[in-house]
Amino acid sequence: MNRAFDTYWTAFYTKPRSEKKTANRLKEKGFDVYCPCQTVRKQWSDRKKKVTEPVFRSYLFARIDEKSRLEILKDHGIVCNVYWLRKPAIIRDEEMLAIQNFLSHHADVSVFAKHLAPGEEVAIDGGPLSGQSGVIRSLQGRKAHLTIESLGITLQAEVGIQHLTKKKIAL
Repeated sequence: MNRAFDTYWTAFYTKPRSEKKTANRLKEKGFDVYCPCQTVRKQWSDRKKKVTEPVFRSYLFARIDEKSRLEILKDHGIVCNVYWLRKPAIIRDEEMLAIQNFLSHHADVSVFAKHLAPGEEVAIDGGPLSGQSGVIRSLQGRKAHLTIESLGITLQAEVGIQHLTKKKIAL
C-alpha cells in the first residue's frame, strides 16, 4: 500500500480461544472486523451442546488502513499481524467475499491447515484415543493411519487428522 489511508483486508493472529471476544472488542471500538463462526455440536461425557466456534482458529480478519492496523496491534487479544514477504498480508476483496459467501451457504465447514507426513510423531487430542501418541504410517484424505505403542503392545488405528497435533521435539 502506498498511502496510509488506503484500506485493505488483512489477517491477525489472536491468542488461543480469544477470537470472538477480541473481534467483539474491536467492533465496539469501530473497526471493521470479521471472525467467521459456525455452530457445531459438542459432546461431553454428560451432555451434548451446540456451541459457536470460529472457523479459522486463532485468526480474525479486518478491513483497515495503516493507522488502524497499528491500533489493532495494541489490543491484548492480538498476537501479531499475519505477514507475507515481510509485509502485512493483503487479502483481496474478492477473496474475503468468496469466504463470506461460502460460509453463509455451508453450515458444516472444516479447515485443515495441518501439514502432516508419514513418519512424523503426533499426539492425539480428541476421540477415544485422546492423550495417546503415535507415528503416522500413511495418510488417506482426512484420516491418518497411526502406529501407537503403549502398554507394551503395538496398536494400529485410523484417526481423523483434526485430532492430531505434531509433537514438539525437546531440545
